[in-house]
Amino acid sequence: MNRLNLHLVSDSTGETLEMIAKAALAQFDDPSVSRHFWPMVRSRQHLDRIVPDLADNPGLVLFTLVNPETRARLEEHCRHLGLPAVPVLDQVTASLESQLGQEAHGRPGRQHLMDDDYFRRVDAIHYTIAHDDGIAHDDWEEADIVLAGVSRTSKTPTAIYLANRGYKVANIPLVVESPPPPALFGLRHPLVVGLTTAPERLVQIRRNRLLSLNEAPETSYVDSDTVKAELQFARRMFADRGWPVIDVTRRSIEETAAAVIRLVQERDRRAPDAKQGGKAI
Repeated sequence: MNRLNLHLVSDSTGETLEMIAKAALAQFDDPSVSRHFWPMVRSRQHLDRIVPDLADNPGLVLFTLVNPETRARLEEHCRHLGLPAVPVLDQVTASLESQLGQEAHGRPGRQHLMDDDYFRRVDAIHYTIAHDDGIAHDDWEEADIVLAGVSRTSKTPTAIYLANRGYKVANIPLVVESPPPPALFGLRHPLVVGLTTAPERLVQIRRNRLLSLNEAPETSYVDSDTVKAELQFARRMFADRGWPVIDVTRRSIEETAAAVIRLVQERDRRAPDAKQGGKAI
């Protein structure tokens, strides 16, 4: 298999470009790719400095450059070197211009402006970190989402991911021997979502966790019957309260978070007094 040199040229942080490239490469089986990352390219002088690397490592050039002069300069260099250059956002931007009836501003890094959304995400991250693992339940009512589930059902990483999307998230581990605080059952604003998984998968995850901590690998924490009882206890609570349930067995953190966001959006579209469904998704 030939090795591909993939040049990512951006006039901002390059985060969007990297995500697009990652998503596209995921469609291929173990591609051999050497990434060359060029962020914050906002002048002809900066662009000219990366041309030698383009020449020495010919391959595919993906770019997000909104400045017409810088963009034209890159395309000129690529034509001269015989390299394909793809403006990854052009078609999407053109379609939006057509549908919105206005021209795009063409400002580098506009998505990273410190606007209200930015500060909302920062606030959400601070809240979520401060309300991890059942902490500070007195102000859970301020949360947008509360994740509940037994230990090692991806509550914390899912909460952090959602916080980066601007949601205030609290999470609580459900323990058979220690009932959750009554505050959990009286929440009105947050959407409470139950996370569950297959018992076999949970035993494996917990066993790996114990090994990573150099602790005894054979305890009730990883006992098959005990784990099944924990999951049954949690599912019974979810069903009794009518909380929606997400099975995370075969889901990545991103997929679980997407399912949670969909539940939030569906709730917002429903009447305020509509009941939450309890079926696992």
